[in-house]
Amino acid sequence: MTKKILIVDDEPEMCISLHKLFKAHGIASDFCTNGHSAQELLNKNEYALLISDLKMEGFTGIDLLKFINRLAAPLPTIIISGYATTEVVVQAMRLGAINFYEKPVPFALLFSEVSHLLEIQSTPVSLDEDLDEESIFVTNNPRMKEIIAIAKKAALTDAPIVVTGESGTGKEILSTLIHQSSLRRDGPLIKLNCAALPEALLESELFGYDKGAFTGAQESHKGKFEVAEGGTLLFDEISDMSLRTQAKLLRVIQEKEYERLGSNEIRRCDVRFLAATNRNLEEAIEKGHFREDLYFRFSVINIEIPPLRQRLEDIHPLCLYFINHFNHKYEKNIKKISDETRKIFLTHSWPGNVRELKNCLERAVIFCEGDVIQVSNLPLQYQQTSIGKSKSDPIKELHDNVSREMILDALNKAEGNKTRAAEMLKISRKTLYLRMNKLGIDL
Repeated sequence: MTKKILIVDDEPEMCISLHKLFKAHGIASDFCTNGHSAQELLNKNEYALLISDLKMEGFTGIDLLKFINRLAAPLPTIIISGYATTEVVVQAMRLGAINFYEKPVPFALLFSEVSHLLEIQSTPVSLDEDLDEESIFVTNNPRMKEIIAIAKKAALTDAPIVVTGESGTGKEILSTLIHQSSLRRDGPLIKLNCAALPEALLESELFGYDKGAFTGAQESHKGKFEVAEGGTLLFDEISDMSLRTQAKLLRVIQEKEYERLGSNEIRRCDVRFLAATNRNLEEAIEKGHFREDLYFRFSVINIEIPPLRQRLEDIHPLCLYFINHFNHKYEKNIKKISDETRKIFLTHSWPGNVRELKNCLERAVIFCEGDVIQVSNLPLQYQQTSIGKSKSDPIKELHDNVSREMILDALNKAEGNKTRAAEMLKISRKTLYLRMNKLGIDL
């Protein structure tokens, strides 16, 4: 794997200083002074790590993080800035930044972390994709168990399926499960990110093209329809597809045939279609952004994955699951998270859902020196959550946390049966529903 670093800062002196620092230790790096140039370099080259300023004119560090999140493979990113507010730093962390350094940058600390991250990337480990695929089964939530059962049943048909849910809930993972449980499991599973490509490029990737079809088409290219033959084609973030391309896709789904760009040859399409989106497609239809006829084609089976904040009983088992994996990956022996860390996790809103929890725990495992993950091992925004919570009513907070954990524990032991859970807690079923609603526990 490449060990080259990309440095982005609107101060040329900072770029040159970091470039020389890494070069002196045998680490290759490229640098540029604006976000647009960084975007071009990221499209052309492979990097092991990105170090980026936050405040840049035109295309900011936040814009760069959003762009990175649309890439096929995640890129570890360290943020540096002399002007960033707490809110912007928290936003950067939630978008995937692994650390933040305030200017003037402590070069020794930064170099130490960079060296550690590059060393980790050089260590052979089991694929994180396998980790993600298994994580969806780590659940005590009755609704999630039902969703998995529905997905496996739906997989046995050839009907199109749309999987909805917030970013990070596991839409792509569930789509993979559907493919692996289907009669097409021995065929390919091809994924197309509709948000990552402009319209013209998306069409050429989807339909393929013959040599000479357009300027630059020096040889023929197979499209996703052709590559996915006999298997499954997943349209990730299908809501970002243009109306023009949606119309062409609808025709392929209806007629089971297509033509390459620049060709009149009709090709048969033997593909199972899946779609995933974090947007409400019915609202997109009302706004004129999504075709109603395409929606009805895909929504024969509609599976919605609940956000992590609506299944708090899954947080602790997911923590143990991810810790166990990262123990092997980083040769650690961490046994659990601290009580204070658990309280923070149970009250955090998790806008990035399971993916956010996984990223948070990976960083915590890396920086944990003992066998228990402490609040100090967590990324900055979670530590600030802890500080912010301490300013609220601690007695009420403690009572709510205890009540939440007692209810979740009872529901777990009762396997989701609310009548039995209420009996264990020695309260009426109505009281249980009221408390669950008050504490934000999924009914």
